[in-house]
Amino acid sequence: MSFELRPLGRTGIKVSNLCLGAMMFGGKTQPADGMDIIDRALDRGVNFLDTANVYNAGRSEEVTGEALKRAGKRHEVVLATKVHGKMGEGPNQMGNSRRHIIEQCEASLRRLQTDYIDLYQIHRPEPETPIDETLRALDDLVRSGKVRYLGTSTFAAWQLVESLWVSKEHGLNRFVCEQPPYHLLDRRIERELIPMAQTYGFGVIPWSPLAGGMLTGKYQRGQEFPEDSRWASYRDNPIMRRRFSDQIFDALEPLENIAREKGVPMSQFALAWCMQQPGVTSPIIGPRTMEQVVDNLAAFDIEIAAEDRKAVDAIVRPGTHVTPYYEAEFGPHPYRV
Repeated sequence: MSFELRPLGRTGIKVSNLCLGAMMFGGKTQPADGMDIIDRALDRGVNFLDTANVYNAGRSEEVTGEALKRAGKRHEVVLATKVHGKMGEGPNQMGNSRRHIIEQCEASLRRLQTDYIDLYQIHRPEPETPIDETLRALDDLVRSGKVRYLGTSTFAAWQLVESLWVSKEHGLNRFVCEQPPYHLLDRRIERELIPMAQTYGFGVIPWSPLAGGMLTGKYQRGQEFPEDSRWASYRDNPIMRRRFSDQIFDALEPLENIAREKGVPMSQFALAWCMQQPGVTSPIIGPRTMEQVVDNLAAFDIEIAAEDRKAVDAIVRPGTHVTPYYEAEFGPHPYRV
């Protein structure tokens, strides 16, 4: 395996087979460090950047926009951001309504210092808002030139097929990609989402391919989490508490043995596995430090052989999971598996 450019679903644009996620920038990662990380990824050939309006209350978008301006490379990248999460105190400051989408698109454009967003994604589904209202607002943004393509994050396969029907019924621009959680410890999208995406031409850009750091090799059974780790900061987060159990280590320890026998770090093995799975376009890495992004980018150089896949499948069977990531984090979700 090596660095390559892949089509983003059925669109005509090509993206690198790793996407740089900017969730940490402007928060745990200081702005100057975030900009340096973006520069390093761009120098390595990464042309796909992903952020969201809710990441650090807009600071992630600001750092990303400033980095691209500083490097003079805005038009060399496919720039993605998202809308849905709570951005204010009022009842209409979140969700997938026309009002919120259009208002937040304008705010994201300002923070990113650009006049268009390549990929504008609905961060989570919202059953209270009809999908036709959401798609009509997004279609208006595409027709106005402020957005190029439309995507989703953590939608169920049936919700995406419903969106295709609505787009066809009303002559609206359709979603072209989905951003689901996917990694060695939660493979449930292989049941329906991946086959749906391959059938209907959706790109798949997985978030959390390292399971929030659990697949980096730094967590051991029975040990306290390092204070600077992501999991230590999640102690009071009920969603993240559901994702942690001793069962994780029952799978993690033999997976680490596979990586050790292959002579590669666990983090790079996990990223390479995700990157080379059928139907996957570009996993999203979320480095906090320069050391982490250098480690992540080394996954380009790792080949996952047939015997590696067979060994992984014996530990976590295709379509199954040992920790629940495939669920919403921003409100009600009608699809619980």
